[in-house]
Amino acid sequence: LVSTHQLGFESRQIAADGSLTEGVHLAEGQTLGGNMIVKANTREEAVSLAKESPILAMGGTVEVRSIVPM
Repeated sequence: LVSTHQLGFESRQIAADGSLTEGVHLAEGQTLGGNMIVKANTREEAVSLAKESPILAMGGTVEVRSIVPM
């Protein structure tokens, strides 16, 4: 085992069209396709970094959450 983390409970989602949504996204039939860990001093800074994600250019959605080391 290299590392493990729990996802935080607060979330902000960025859609490909640039819209922001608060709250954890739990849609039936969708799965978590991967993750990226960035270092940011604030949640707003993390959201700003996420807005530059190539996932958005492919039509995907990025969800920003904190991680809780276990």
